[in-house]
Amino acid sequence: MAKANFSQAELIERLDFSEELCLMRFRPEGTMSFRPGQYATLGLEDGDKFIQRAYSIVSSPYEPFLEFYVELVPHGDLTPRLWNLKVGDRVLVRNKIVGAFTLDEKSGMTRHLMAATVTGVAPYISMARTQRVDLQKGKVIPHQYAIILGASRSWELGVYHDELTQMSRDGWLIYIPTASRPWEDEAWKGEVGRVEDVLRKYSDQLGFDHTNAVAYACGHPQMIENARGILARARFPKERIREEKFFVLKEPIER
Repeated sequence: MAKANFSQAELIERLDFSEELCLMRFRPEGTMSFRPGQYATLGLEDGDKFIQRAYSIVSSPYEPFLEFYVELVPHGDLTPRLWNLKVGDRVLVRNKIVGAFTLDEKSGMTRHLMAATVTGVAPYISMARTQRVDLQKGKVIPHQYAIILGASRSWELGVYHDELTQMSRDGWLIYIPTASRPWEDEAWKGEVGRVEDVLRKYSDQLGFDHTNAVAYACGHPQMIENARGILARARFPKERIREEKFFVLKEPIER
């Protein structure tokens, strides 16, 4: 496979969390630089067609692979093809990684209130993994993260639930997972309800407010819209509410 501005990447690991959610790690053939929170464009050739979609990166720039938290879009153009990939198969990845949904380091705020639905946690994990390495290297004064992550059922969060739970023990990250369908997840003992409802509950309690924090919302557009209203009523200025929609309601795309 050859395509201008794209390089090959080999699938080196795949871990399925459910029938529609999985972790995929690719090893690109060359070094790819990016900032935590950015996204890569993956592509596959199908006869004369070249199908490409953007996916937020889970991995840190320090890691030697590109990791993605992928949700199957059954009637999508690309994810059903990605779903058929096995370890050792290859995709194409655009050489330039882009995106503006990165950690705000210009406002002077060191607290970051982050809301996500399922795969929308990808950019936050990239940011958190990067800070963890920076702290190990003695590089930075830690930013404080509060990540509120929702899924229908807890197992859809897969290994990311365990990873964020572990990082929350380091003191600089607060992790609050929530399940919106607890009746289908009887073993779940954590928060229940939609992300925006939990955001409303914790926005004051966490100490991440309009005087000291930047707010982020990533994933489902309805959650983002609801969160925007909650944050506005909590007096967060527009310039300190950052958003990344993974699809639009009338014209879903894969992410």
